[in-house]
Amino acid sequence: MNRIFCIDYGDVRTGLAISDPLGIIAVGIGTVRAEGDRKLITLISEELKKYDDIEIIVVGNPINMDGSRGPRSEKATAFASKLSKATGIETVLYDERLSTMNAHRIMNDTNTRGQKRKDTVDTLSAQLILQSYMDLNKKR
Repeated sequence: MNRIFCIDYGDVRTGLAISDPLGIIAVGIGTVRAEGDRKLITLISEELKKYDDIEIIVVGNPINMDGSRGPRSEKATAFASKLSKATGIETVLYDERLSTMNAHRIMNDTNTRGQKRKDTVDTLSAQLILQSYMDLNKKR
């Protein structure tokens, strides 16, 4: 089976996660910092080269709580399209509502503070998005 790669797209920091080969467990693999989509795609492409079995890339889609799409969702959609063209890997958008809030809740529960929190929140968000995506698709 092939892995699923996940991105929690952000203006400053972008969290990354990957599935195990069976598509059961999501693991956060870090955060990249880049200004602009071109640089970010280059960094992500380098990360993708570490794996020879990526089947699909999931990009978190920050849909508003009322279900509408705002500017952040439009940016994520445009980024996903650019990433798919650059890598040749199918890219899908997945509703990421509440993922960052849940990541902050987990960090509060584990008393993660300061710089460590900033360095970890986007990775944890990507991991939560990917786990949710895999769990939903497992039920289908």
